[in-house]
Formats: sequence, C-alpha cells, structure tokens
Amino acid sequence: MIDSQRYPRLSRIQTPADLRQFAEDELPAIAEELRNYLIEQVALVGGHFGAGLGVIELTVALHWLFETPTDRLVWDVGHQCYPHKILTGRRDDIHTVKQKDGVAPFPKREESEYDTFGVGHSSTSISAALGMAIALQRAGDERKVVAVIGDGAMTAGMAFEALAHAGGMTDPEPNLLVILNDNQMSISENVGGVTKMLGRLTGSRTLNALREGGKKLLGDKRKPAAKFVRRWEEHWKGMFVPSTFFEEVGFHYTGPIDGHDLPALLGAMKTLKTLKGPQLLHIITTKGKGYELAEGDQIGYHAVGPFDPEKGLVSKPGAKKPTYTDVFGEWLCDMAAADDTLLGITPAMREGSGLVRFSKEYPSRYFDVAIAEQHAVTLAAGMACEGAKPVVAIYSTFLQRGYDQLVHDVAIQNLDVLFAIDRGGVVGPDGATHAGNLDLSYLRCVPNMVVMAPADEDECRKMLSTGHRYPGPAAVRYPRGTGPGVAVQPNLDTLPIGKAELRRSGKHIALLAFGAIVPAAEQVAAELGLSLVNMRFVKPLDRGLILELAKNHRGFVTLEDNVVAGGAGSGVAELLAAEGIVLPILHLGLPDEFQHHASREQLLAESGLDVAGIRSAVLARWPELLEAPPRSAAL
Repeated sequence: MIDSQRYPRLSRIQTPADLRQFAEDELPAIAEELRNYLIEQVALVGGHFGAGLGVIELTVALHWLFETPTDRLVWDVGHQCYPHKILTGRRDDIHTVKQKDGVAPFPKREESEYDTFGVGHSSTSISAALGMAIALQRAGDERKVVAVIGDGAMTAGMAFEALAHAGGMTDPEPNLLVILNDNQMSISENVGGVTKMLGRLTGSRTLNALREGGKKLLGDKRKPAAKFVRRWEEHWKGMFVPSTFFEEVGFHYTGPIDGHDLPALLGAMKTLKTLKGPQLLHIITTKGKGYELAEGDQIGYHAVGPFDPEKGLVSKPGAKKPTYTDVFGEWLCDMAAADDTLLGITPAMREGSGLVRFSKEYPSRYFDVAIAEQHAVTLAAGMACEGAKPVVAIYSTFLQRGYDQLVHDVAIQNLDVLFAIDRGGVVGPDGATHAGNLDLSYLRCVPNMVVMAPADEDECRKMLSTGHRYPGPAAVRYPRGTGPGVAVQPNLDTLPIGKAELRRSGKHIALLAFGAIVPAAEQVAAELGLSLVNMRFVKPLDRGLILELAKNHRGFVTLEDNVVAGGAGSGVAELLAAEGIVLPILHLGLPDEFQHHASREQLLAESGLDVAGIRSAVLARWPELLEAPPRSAAL
C-alpha cells in the first residue's frame, strides 16, 4: 500500500475523479509525488521508465481537466502510460507491471475503462482517436477526444496518414485534440526530416526571443495589442521555421510550450478544450524528467530492471552469456568486413536489434529509418535492385507492419534481402502486442522465401551467413534472450539449404523440432528413446529426411514456438499428405489465442512447450512408450 506520509495527496487519489477534487494550485505538488512514486515503484520491479517520467505533468493536467473516462484519452507508444495507470485505479498494483497476472505494461481495454484503446505498436493514436471522434459526432455525443502522440511515434507514416485525413475533413470537421509530446526520442534518438523540422521550430532563438520579449512588452494578454500580436504569431513562425506544416495539413497549431510547466499546460488546454475542429498542441518534454540519471542516459533508462534509486543502474560483474541479439550484432560486423555490399537497416531499433557497434564502425552503411517498418522493407528492396545486400534487422512483431512490402516488393520480385528477425516466438513480459508467435505461419506461405530457425547460438550465426549468401529473400528467426550456451565459432560458414540435422536415432516416434524448442525436445527424446530432428529450415523442409523417417516410425511430433495454425508443423503434415502418407502427427506449439504478459519461461510452460509439457503430451498420445525401455543414441 502507498505510504500516506510520503505521498499525502497521491494516497488520496484512486481515480481521476479524486484528482479533480484538488484545487489547481495543488497540481504541481501532486505531480511531484507522482514522479517520486513512479521512480520508487519501477525501481522495485523494473519496467518502462524514462517515457513515463517525461509525461507526469501532462498526465496530471489531462485527467484533471478532462472528464475521463467519459472524455476519451488515447495514448500512443504505450510505454508512456505508467503515470496514467497510477491515476486510474492501478496505483497500488503498479509494482506488478509486466508480471504474470499483474498490470499490463501498455494500455489494455479489458484492464480498465480508462484504457480506451489497446496500444503496443506506435503511431496508432491519431487514427484511433479520429475514429472515436467521428463515431461520437455522428451520435450527437459532445464528449472530448484527445490523442497523445510522442516518443518517436510522429516519425511513422501512419501518423501522417491520420493527420492528413483529419485535417482534410469538412462538414463537419472532427472535434479532435492531438497533443504532440516532443522529446526528440523514441528508444534511441529520433531521426529523419520531420524530427529536424520540429527541432528547428522549437530551437529558433529568434522566434522564442520575439515571443518572450513580446509577452513582457505587451503585458496583459487580454489587451487589444496583445491579441493583435497573437494573430500574427503564425506569420512570425513562417519567417523563422521551414514550414507551418500542421496548419497546412488542416490543424490549428498551438505551441511549442514547456510540457513540464503545469500552469502553461493547463492554460493552453483550457482554451483548446473549448475549440471545435482538429487542434494540435505541441509540447516540449524531457524523457526521464526529474531523475537525473535517466535524463543523462535516456537510452539506458528507457526500460530497466530493478535498481537502487540512489545508485541507479549498476552493471553486474562477470562474463555474460551472449544473447541471440548479440550473436547477430557480432555477425553483422564480421560479414560487413568480408562483404562491402552489405547494408544494415533498422526501423528505430538500433539498441534492441543489436546494431550499436555496426552503426559506429560502418556509419555510411547503417540506415535507421525511424518507426517506418513498411519503408524499411521497400528501401531494402530498392537497394537489392542495384546490387546491394541489405539486411533488415527487425522484431517479429514489427515485421507484421511491413508484411505487404515483404510480399509485394521483396518476394514477388525474388530480391536478395535478408531479414534478421529478433524476438521470434514467445517474448514474455511485454504481452501480446510484442509477441512473435505468428511469424513462421506468415512467412512460410510466401513463395520464394527461405525461412530458418536456429536451435542454438552457433547455428544462428551460420544461418545468418546462409541467408546473406542465398541469392533471394531469406529470413532467420531467433528468440529473445540467450540460448543453450553453444560456443559461437568465428568463421562465416553456411549450411546447405533445406537440410535438417538428425540428432538422435531412436524408435517408435520421431520428434521434429524447430528452433528454440530443440533443447527441450532433445531431453524428452533421450528420456523416452525417441528420434530427434533439429529441422533448421521451416522452408524448404528436408523432404528426403522426413520421408525416410516416415518409413520406420509410428508417428511424428512437430514442435515449434509459433502458433500451431499454419506453422512449421502444418508444413510437415502438408508434405506427408501430398505424398499420400498416412501417419499420426501430434502438433505441439503455441495456442490459438493472444497470450497475456508473463515471463517467457512461464508462457512456454503454459503452452506445454517445456520438458514436462512435451513429455506429458507425447505420453498422453502414445502411452505404450512407458512400457518400452529407452533405446536411443546421440548422433
């Protein structure tokens, strides 16, 4: 429970209705308590950190001024929502964030009526809020709709599609307030022309000097002279900034203002609340605001594990086991040294996808396209047209956003693009929005694709080399975190396309395992005396080996950390059916549902993909295996 001595005001706030009982002059003190409470709670368990600290004042202002949840508040890139969750009934449970059965890390409609739209991927807020505004307006409902976009989300094309639609609507115009939370960051520093434009706008010394000098000279803003000057403010902007972009699109633009100045925020929003039509309020904030270490290291404190608030993040001594992301990052630099046609592309995930070293050693060959997955894929296609060898480093869940481009622009043209797909399969604490549970299904149905899934770290490196040297579209899909600990060889060897590895030769049943499930399947195979195949390739399958095994086994078990529907196991069943072979097959994989947030290990166990679950499923299907002593040999 919250300490009422340390948090005398926040302890009295369970919902925004409680917040609205406080006088306006008490809001800065509430914001200070909220900031300190967020630091305390995230330090206990970890979670997204810097973005929430940057929107403390904004969150307080929004919930105090607007009648949430009646008024609709839509957040973008949901990792800024922790303060929102604390003020909307989840204060005493925020320490369970990202844990099994705990508070979700992003807005989630089924969790709270205050979470009006589910969020995980960026740049959805304006589209969703516009849809709400249109539906409410058609129903004659006067409630307000506010979208908060920021932390890099304005670098994505979808945000501009929504702006163009909203600003171009007439008869009637949508009543929509968009708040641009401009902190110059996503997870890494923002990139791109829009970021530069906003930076020039907010950094114009001449414009800011004129504005501040005018305020002092003219005094009371209600005087006629001050009103006259305000009418010319947009003309001043046009003199000193490259474009009045938002005005030209069709929004009434207000700003930029200091997003940590509560009185200024409230003053602006009180006015905007009364206006009709599309409005955009541009605020400037600091990611990590109020915690000095987070302000100084905005990338490092984007998301954190548990830490001591007094000391901050402290590196643990000792050698660390390399993650699959580390394996990719090392391979990318090594292959770049061997092949000067290699180019690296990431959609704003330099740190997460392991491209930090590459970006420093090969800056002219490194392309961060911002949060623009569609563009990243077609950019790679264009590069491949002219003889380059592009590598697109992308999370599985984010590749879903570029799926049409993968099909239309890369695969149809059979272009030489390698997709290094991180966070494949069960991801864990970030929940359904970040899970990579679908990729084997959506990749294996695409003609011309080669799809690989490594069983260990060294195999991952070999598959990356294989995909890079394959003259067509290829994907290597690997999980979050570490593998079984196989030493990675420094060479750049490749694997023969479409060839699996028979690891154990047994009797009765053959386990055909794909990717990260191989180690658990291997243990079960050894216990029960079964054959075990590390399939390696989801597409093309090792047809020869599968048909050979079908001759001398009573059944197959396919195993994958992907949904069973349309996954790698489906490919095995399709192959046997095409050959007219009738053989019992047990498909083990992820369930036909969107899994909640929990640890990767917990979710695999729930899905029956740990050792105990695999053993239980095999014996339930073939109980007679218990009667036969294990007779297997490692190959």
